[in-house]
Amino acid sequence: MEPSDDVAVPGQPVVLGCRVEGTPPVRITWRKNGVELLESTHATLLANGSLMLPHFQLDQGGSPSDEGDYECVAQNRFGLVVSRKARIQAATMSDFHVHPQATVGEEGGVARFQCQIHGLPKPLITWEKNRVPIDTDNERYTLLPKGVLQITGLRAEDSGVFHCVASNIASVRVSHGARLTVSGSGSGAYKEPVILVGPENLTLTVHQTAVLECVATGNPRPIVSWSRLDGRPIGVEGIQVLGTGNLIISDVTVQHSGVYVCAANRPGTRVRRTAQGRLVVQAPAEFVQHPQSISRPAGTTAMFTCQAQGEPPPHVTWLKNGQVLGPGGHVRLKNNNSTLTISGIGPEDEAIYQCVAENSAGSSQASARLTVLWAEGLPGPPLNVQAVSVSSTEVRVSWNEPLVNTKEIIGYVLHIRKAADPPELEYQEAVSKSTFQHLVSDLEPSTAYSFYIKAYTPRGASSASAPVLTSTLGEAPAPPPLSVRVVGSSSLQLLWEPWPRLAQHEGGFKLFYRPASRASFTGPILLPATTSSYNLSQLDPTTVYEVKLLAYNQHGEGNATVRFVSLRGASERTALSPPCDCRKEEPSNQTSTTGIVIGIHIGVTCIIFCVLFLLFGQRGRIPGTLPCVRRPSSLCCHLRDSAFWRRWCQKPRTPAQALQPPCHPRMYAMAASVKDRLPGLPWHQLPSQLARDSSQCLAGSGGGNPPFSGQRCERKHLPQGSPALRACVVSLDPPPGSSSCPIPSTPSRERRPEAKSPTVGLSGPTEIKMELVKENVEKKKKSQK
Repeated sequence: MEPSDDVAVPGQPVVLGCRVEGTPPVRITWRKNGVELLESTHATLLANGSLMLPHFQLDQGGSPSDEGDYECVAQNRFGLVVSRKARIQAATMSDFHVHPQATVGEEGGVARFQCQIHGLPKPLITWEKNRVPIDTDNERYTLLPKGVLQITGLRAEDSGVFHCVASNIASVRVSHGARLTVSGSGSGAYKEPVILVGPENLTLTVHQTAVLECVATGNPRPIVSWSRLDGRPIGVEGIQVLGTGNLIISDVTVQHSGVYVCAANRPGTRVRRTAQGRLVVQAPAEFVQHPQSISRPAGTTAMFTCQAQGEPPPHVTWLKNGQVLGPGGHVRLKNNNSTLTISGIGPEDEAIYQCVAENSAGSSQASARLTVLWAEGLPGPPLNVQAVSVSSTEVRVSWNEPLVNTKEIIGYVLHIRKAADPPELEYQEAVSKSTFQHLVSDLEPSTAYSFYIKAYTPRGASSASAPVLTSTLGEAPAPPPLSVRVVGSSSLQLLWEPWPRLAQHEGGFKLFYRPASRASFTGPILLPATTSSYNLSQLDPTTVYEVKLLAYNQHGEGNATVRFVSLRGASERTALSPPCDCRKEEPSNQTSTTGIVIGIHIGVTCIIFCVLFLLFGQRGRIPGTLPCVRRPSSLCCHLRDSAFWRRWCQKPRTPAQALQPPCHPRMYAMAASVKDRLPGLPWHQLPSQLARDSSQCLAGSGGGNPPFSGQRCERKHLPQGSPALRACVVSLDPPPGSSSCPIPSTPSRERRPEAKSPTVGLSGPTEIKMELVKENVEKKKKSQK
């Protein structure tokens, strides 16, 4: 049992209860305001552990007041535990700071009196009329707990003098008198609804009673209703309405918090008046998850978790044997102090740990015990730990083995962290048992680090060695990332990230610039380490400039970042990177605006070519055959595309590769066939040769180039597996019953000596060849007729 809050009357005895269970012997003591309270005639410790104050007193004549926060402390051989804080306050009663005021009302109207007074405990308010307690059974009289008297449906007999009476265990107070005068009945004229008194903002603790007042008048009498501003229902449990519209909520909970709206409606209409007040309900801290007692081997990690809730959210603190435990060393607090972690535990960590949750509404505590299992024969801590900086990123740590119990050592663990970091950012590296030094790498330059070592055996870890501190060596800074913007016809803006650490090492930035055609730079322009931009103005708009930025510190200058930028063209242009073959700086991540424009033009051109090919390629198609030769320009377009593609790819390609996408597969087949038949034919003559072969075929000459005949261009194809595909050639007007060959799916790129027949091109590359093809077609038609 823990002590509870109480209000005491001066001169009267006070007893604070405390009952403890545990392994005897258990010693119980008390603290007042955090200081141990010595037993005396003024404070007596009872046999059951409770504390009695025989004569509660306030601060008088130099003697201390008994008011304060009291804690019960229990201790046995396993540890110490502290109870929650119990606040003891003296009962008091102040004078009235609001007295009731005289009131005049009409018959049938409303009268209201109010008084306010502070006291502890909260005073009980009653009312008297003409020195006689009013009749609380009269439904027209409404007494609210906050000191308000409402009288509805006024009558002549209600006239009189009213007094407010406040009482508690400390005293009784009577207010000044206030006269109520009731005049004759009103004229009965229409009056708009008016809210005389609306709800006030309230802050309460759970289980208290909320009184939301609402007094309205009008003619006819308005109807008072209540709602929540957030639209949630008010509910019915614990809800009642006093008088003509006062809302009473008994046993409030956190869910009752919100804004309440009082509305006064004229009956039968939508005319209404509203007033609102906020209710805040606080809840003392209570635990959702209690810490659990645990046992852990020495050298391992112990973790306690406690989660508390309340309104407002409680603050969590930890105690070790009754003393506040803060983060530091091998103790870490995480998740808003809800998780306590103790790493590398030893005998000194064995104790009772308490989680204390506290907010403005109250406090609560829960405890758990940590037992450290200490195995016999564990080695001692490693000795003579030393750390020496090797470079700006490496430190060599060395040590000697422990003095005792070294036979069972299976290895060492080196604990590493930055000296400025909290312990939770520590990390470890394992080391062989036969090694007494370790090179720690990937460290930051000019940074202090902390190191300590533990020896491990199958039964547990040794205690930690004494920590050592050392700093890595310094180095010149890396090249800063630099971007350049054109902000005008003669101005540049240079942007980079600030490096605050440079200032710690007497560093900064140096800026140089020059026209690219000149040999010497302008600069250096010295800039502080916190600078992240600089503007260059009064530049030549027709000149390409070279800009160089480097960082420096006490260890020297780092490599520079170089950018080339031109002021021509657009008002804002991203800086170009320097050529890779002449400078060894980091490549620029900026994209040239000119390159983007060119890329867009290329993409649009390719789309146009593809659309034209689809339109012209589909015309003149005979079902089940390859396209007829009616658009000699089609091949020319594809060959021109191929050359364009080959030129922009910027790497060697064979003609067959160059004819791959965006070229059509059939164009590839015809080109591959001609190259098989005429391997020595130069690439630039391929379009002419294709046009020449197709002209001879369509003219009906036979041409000496099989498989063309004088009557028609029949489909021909080689046996399966032929490397050089001989594509079928379709005549313009094939006679009835002409045979057709199947369409090959994928042309082969291999070359076989026996493949002598060419694949005939279907079109020519120029308008001149187009006319030649048309002329031959006309001749062929006439001969057939």
